[in-house]
Amino acid sequence: MRVLGVDPGLTRCGVGVVEGTAGRPLTMLGVGVVRTPSDAEIGDRLVAIEQGITDWLDEHRPELVAVERVFAQHNVRTVMGTAQASAVAVLCASRRGIPVALHTPSEVKAAVTGSGRADKAQVGAMVTRLLRLAAPPKPADAADALALAICHIWRAPAMNRLRQAQSAARPSRLPASPPSSSVRKVTR
Repeated sequence: MRVLGVDPGLTRCGVGVVEGTAGRPLTMLGVGVVRTPSDAEIGDRLVAIEQGITDWLDEHRPELVAVERVFAQHNVRTVMGTAQASAVAVLCASRRGIPVALHTPSEVKAAVTGSGRADKAQVGAMVTRLLRLAAPPKPADAADALALAICHIWRAPAMNRLRQAQSAARPSRLPASPPSSSVRKVTR
């Protein structure tokens, strides 16, 4: 499975591509950051992020895009920018018919380090180790993007089994209306 991880942000949007399967060594195919100037208009910044992500999709042809799920922080402005960049990533993938998975920061940290409360240095160190890199990717947004991709590759088989089990456990849907032979009109 080839996954493009996206750590959304308006100034720095981390991107990283990882290929592999759960239980096997993973391979990093690329890592970087899509940058936008903080003094540019919001529309121009979003267009730049769209172009950057589109370039990554063209170059690496991922099977899935894993995006960090936006969570509420105290700084509303930061949350809004992150949400906007996240929406651009989802839109770029969806236009191409590429499935998108959203993962929370604590879910990613737990998958990669074993602790949902790990700090950025711990995530970077584990990404470096898991992908057999010489040094942690810089800036941290790039390492976080790789961590998102790793998280999805490792969690996808379990998530698929869970969805299948849930589907099998659901009662089959009844027809919208009963067959005509069993409908009786009741009059009083």
